[in-house]
Amino acid sequence: MSDHIREGVVKQVSSVSNPIIKDIRNLSQRKHRKQSNQFLAEGLQLVGFGIENGWTIRTFVYNINEAAHPVIQTMAAKAKARGALVLEVNNAVMSKLVRRDNPQMVVGVFDQRLKTFADVHPKPDETWVALEGIRDPGNLGTVMRSIDAAGAHGLLMVGDTTDPFALETVRASMGSIFHVPVAKGSLDDFRTFRKSWKGTVIGTHLQGSLDYRAIEYSTPTLLLMGNEQSGLPDDIAQNCDLLVKIPMGGKAESLNLAMSTVVMLFEARRVQLTL
Repeated sequence: MSDHIREGVVKQVSSVSNPIIKDIRNLSQRKHRKQSNQFLAEGLQLVGFGIENGWTIRTFVYNINEAAHPVIQTMAAKAKARGALVLEVNNAVMSKLVRRDNPQMVVGVFDQRLKTFADVHPKPDETWVALEGIRDPGNLGTVMRSIDAAGAHGLLMVGDTTDPFALETVRASMGSIFHVPVAKGSLDDFRTFRKSWKGTVIGTHLQGSLDYRAIEYSTPTLLLMGNEQSGLPDDIAQNCDLLVKIPMGGKAESLNLAMSTVVMLFEARRVQLTL
């Protein structure tokens, strides 16, 4: 353990009205996540990803009825060694912290990590995704998971967007929130950032004239996707080198944003692996 890290403490909590429990529950609200710069992760897998990837954990909560579980013992010891408060709670308290339809044995409170666009310096072989005005936290988490699965390198969130650390986003990411770098900025920030992008910017657009399978995905590649309702606005689309479309075979006019992003990511990966 590093000299500057003070080992955490272990407490037992049996009351749902305990102030610490109330603070953790408040992380379901965006304003409290913003004020504290923290967020909540549920479950052995997600909390384990956070700890193993070196994210700062502030509080580790586990159901005392599962105290003998070897994985929980290991995770609690690691969290405590890193200075976290470790809470042993009963069923009543744990049920207030997690979804009733999906009870979990552990909960972790982590510090957020969020870059600015100025912090992003892509290497020549990298692929990033930019989402303009994304509103749905479940879609956002699925996009994070897809970026991770495709071996891409990060996510830019442009304009007025949903919170990347919302509990629904963290759940839908299936742990990829801890693997995928995320940067957030305004439309003006993005326009400035785009000027420094060394590779190709590819946007999906209803008016796109190119089939997404018929282009070169030269790197670094930035895939620019519009929001769920209106797609990519024309003034943002002007920042693209190429505007593409995903042809529809049936009667549907378009794909869900997350699904469109998956299609684009894996096509970019397929092409780049053949170069």
